[in-house]
Amino acid sequence: MGARLARRAPVPVTGGSWQYPGMPTAAVLNQKGGVGKTTLTLGLAAAAQRAGDPVLVVDLDPQGSAGWAMGVEADDDHLAVGDVLRSGNPKVAEAAIVTSGWGEGIDVLPASRNLIDREADGWADESLHRLRRALEPVTGRYRSVLIDCAPSLGPTTMAGMTAADGVLLVVELSVLSVRGVEAVVETVEHVGKEHHPELDILGAVVNRAPPVSAEADRQELELERILGRNTVWRPFVPQRTVVNEAVGRRAPVQDLGYRARDVIAVFDELYAHLLAVLPDPPPPPPNL
Repeated sequence: MGARLARRAPVPVTGGSWQYPGMPTAAVLNQKGGVGKTTLTLGLAAAAQRAGDPVLVVDLDPQGSAGWAMGVEADDDHLAVGDVLRSGNPKVAEAAIVTSGWGEGIDVLPASRNLIDREADGWADESLHRLRRALEPVTGRYRSVLIDCAPSLGPTTMAGMTAADGVLLVVELSVLSVRGVEAVVETVEHVGKEHHPELDILGAVVNRAPPVSAEADRQELELERILGRNTVWRPFVPQRTVVNEAVGRRAPVQDLGYRARDVIAVFDELYAHLLAVLPDPPPPPPNL
């Protein structure tokens, strides 16, 4: 099956029905690439689609992998997340959001190719809040917002954390991946202290878990020592080729059907867990 490319039209956010002032938002991150951060973001978005929940994926990774896997082609002539970071303007965010190739209700704020240059230029502390300010009025029609952060702990990722209600870590049960968790925790604490007092780590998702491994068992214990046992979510995401196959097809994992049933069940459970730990949106006004 070929990729279903996104329509390049802005998604309106105004209308006659009342909208929440902001939906629960999670920043999905790790400080290194290759641990499956984007894969988890895509899996959670697919689970949201299965549940019938509208979701927005914000692609903060300069590689634009999440948007690409969701059928959104890079387009220098179209507004993207870099424009939102520069302006902090909700109207820019509104114009930049596109419907993904996965279908209605799954939207993307696409990555910008110049995000790396943006990091090199340095950021003022005030600019870390622009993404949050721009998204707050825009996210009212989504059940959740997933921010796929860059594989670093630089200003772009810090802006993603500042825009989120909480941080979801992605790790593998390898010594190098687990060793890096403490640096992530320190950065989350710094952002919380300086920019976002309510920011916290929602949990850690283990990706590409091997079926049996003494070394993986040791790293699991070390991860629990760093974060606390309850912070390490179950179930783990198994190491399955169908996950990469879905990414290659630019399709949600459920499109692979029976072969992906175990992975689909894992992502569904993780998505339900995410909704359970994120703060609830305020109730709508009465009589609406």
